[in-house]
Amino acid sequence: MKESSPAIPSRRTRVQFSRLTGILLVLVAACALALAGCGGGRKRSLAGQPGAVAPGFEKGSLIGVALPQKTSENWVLAEKLFQEGLKESGYRADVQFGNGGVPEQQNQVQTMVIKGARVIIVGAIDGAQLGAQVKEAKASGATVIAYDRLLLNTRAVDYYVAYDNFKVGVLQGRALLEGLKKRKGQPPWNVELLAGSPDDANSKVFFDGAMSVLQPRIDDGTLVVKSGQTSFSQTSTQGWKSENAQKRMDTIFAGTYSKAELAGVLAPNDTLARAVLTSARAAGKALPVVTGQDSEVESVKSILKGEQYSTINKDTANLVRHAIVMVNDLQQGKVPELNDTTSYNNGVRVVPAYLLEPRIVTLENVRESYANDPVLKHVVNP
Repeated sequence: MKESSPAIPSRRTRVQFSRLTGILLVLVAACALALAGCGGGRKRSLAGQPGAVAPGFEKGSLIGVALPQKTSENWVLAEKLFQEGLKESGYRADVQFGNGGVPEQQNQVQTMVIKGARVIIVGAIDGAQLGAQVKEAKASGATVIAYDRLLLNTRAVDYYVAYDNFKVGVLQGRALLEGLKKRKGQPPWNVELLAGSPDDANSKVFFDGAMSVLQPRIDDGTLVVKSGQTSFSQTSTQGWKSENAQKRMDTIFAGTYSKAELAGVLAPNDTLARAVLTSARAAGKALPVVTGQDSEVESVKSILKGEQYSTINKDTANLVRHAIVMVNDLQQGKVPELNDTTSYNNGVRVVPAYLLEPRIVTLENVRESYANDPVLKHVVNP
């Protein structure tokens, strides 16, 4: 007996079946998405997207820390604190200094990516020169945290942890005016301005913060900048190097203040503040009121002697500690705590940030300010 051929569905039946299959596929996909959303919560992986929350990682994972050159005491201290703090928290730490400049730091970040770092913390030499490297880090699934200095012109940065750097500048401007009133009699006062390195994203922020206080006093004649150098480009100090600041101040003293008195100088950090004082001594001039930042040992001693007028206390230990808190949150798949999600536009995106509060320090409060500092307490209360 001849076997009958299997019945071939009609065109109408095939179309109905195709539609039913499509509907079922859509329903399955929707269910899968719903389950992924419900199951993942805030831990759902969005690897590669800036600011996204990774699904967490093992506690013993590698954490990379790329720091700039050793131009001040606070960076040297940060290295030690990161090594100790990350180890105590159960991670493997790779902490590097880019003493050879931007190319070396670029290579260091790339190496951290190759080694499989789950978080890379970057204190950039030049915040605009690491775009390709942090993009590679994001592509590998790592989280990128800008430390102290904002990473510029890249979407491949997740978070920023720093002191409120605009406020640092505001405090420096206020300190300069306060010191002039206390030490230099009645206005008008001759002042000069120093800014930080132009390749450091913080330098312009410090300067703008200070000038928000000082510019109105320049405009009304309370302050007089006799050199005429008032813009950021005119006042910046390449590499934050003391020799560059001192050379500029030597020129200003010789050319502008051969007879006039220089009453005050806005200096953005302690290293440059001491360069100003050295230049004034070399010129045989009375010491001007000088601001600073970073609470370096020699500058704290200078404040105690009544020489440098002020510094800004930005406790490096607190900043490193909070960076590690952010790492711990990420390790657990949590969103790190943030307190500023609007202010820090790096040129292509607003980077969510956690900002710590800076404190101004003068002779009046220097001892209480560092009473609990493990190093400076021995300086202020020997």
